[in-house]
Amino acid sequence: MATDYYKILGIEKGASKDEVKRAFHKLAHKYHPDKKGGDEKKFKEINEAYQILSDEKKRAEYDAYGRVFDGAAPGGQYGGFEGFDPSAFRDFDMSGFGNLGDIFSEFFSGGVGAQTKRGRDISIELIIPFRDSVFGTERKVLITKTNFCKTCSGSGGKPGASLKKCETCNGKGKIHENKRSFMGTFTTVRICQSCAGGGSVPSETCSACKGKGVNRGQEEISIKIPAGLKSGEIIRLSQMGEAVHGGESGDLYVRIDVIPDTVFSRDGNNILMDLNVKLSDALLGGEYAVHTLDGDISVKIPEGISPNEILRIKGKGVPAARGARGDLLIKVKITLPQNLSKKARAAVEDLKKEGI
Repeated sequence: MATDYYKILGIEKGASKDEVKRAFHKLAHKYHPDKKGGDEKKFKEINEAYQILSDEKKRAEYDAYGRVFDGAAPGGQYGGFEGFDPSAFRDFDMSGFGNLGDIFSEFFSGGVGAQTKRGRDISIELIIPFRDSVFGTERKVLITKTNFCKTCSGSGGKPGASLKKCETCNGKGKIHENKRSFMGTFTTVRICQSCAGGGSVPSETCSACKGKGVNRGQEEISIKIPAGLKSGEIIRLSQMGEAVHGGESGDLYVRIDVIPDTVFSRDGNNILMDLNVKLSDALLGGEYAVHTLDGDISVKIPEGISPNEILRIKGKGVPAARGARGDLLIKVKITLPQNLSKKARAAVEDLKKEGI
């Protein structure tokens, strides 16, 4: 049965891009392997589904054919085997032919390319104030993770040491293996683990990493937070995750949590705030100094303004695409006096007589 990417993300087939993105963020945060109760297998499924459904071309191919071709023949890399699951043969063993699950897994995984080593993805949470989420900022964080050895630059060899031919693969960087099955003999090719596919190994190992090419330590990472980011959104930093010898590093996922502001809130690209206005200014009009994220501005209160009426200040909201910005929306709150003087009471009585 073909993989149902919509079911994996828990969305309908007609879901919008935003719905796809929100579903991915929610599930990725829940199942990330670095979190308590995380599930690496589930996380990879979620990520695969997102990569397909967030890309218009791949999604169209998937909706039409149930597969994403990526240049292969219709029906997948090996025509006629769509939906074939090699794991179905995992426990099926015939004496003298080896484990068929291993054979089919290697045959249908695409050989060497599918076995490229990759480090683990890692995730962190970054808490920022509301203002930084609006205008963007840059933060430096110190992360403890597996990094490429700085002494040998990840080679595992002593700096300046010569290279010698790898004895495991005889300098070819690949290992060919023949496996027999009832369908015949299959030849599989895998990357040599001793030389990581390079065909040669250092004559002397690095003393800093003991030849591993990686070591665990702290690294300071600079994270650029773009303007207009919302709480819960995730920034992906490619190859900033865990390093692995002979392969590429995983990714770093940064979840942004925005501290709610006591004055400002957000509605799309607009910023909302309340402004307390005296009754007399609401009736006769006035002018107020208002503190915004861009600094203090002067706001005119129209004569006869109503409670909860909105004053719109254009271009003082959240930055959007192409340099545009949303608006600042000021909700007018009319404050009523608690105690009236005799003179004020008389004035109000006069207004009452006039039907105001």
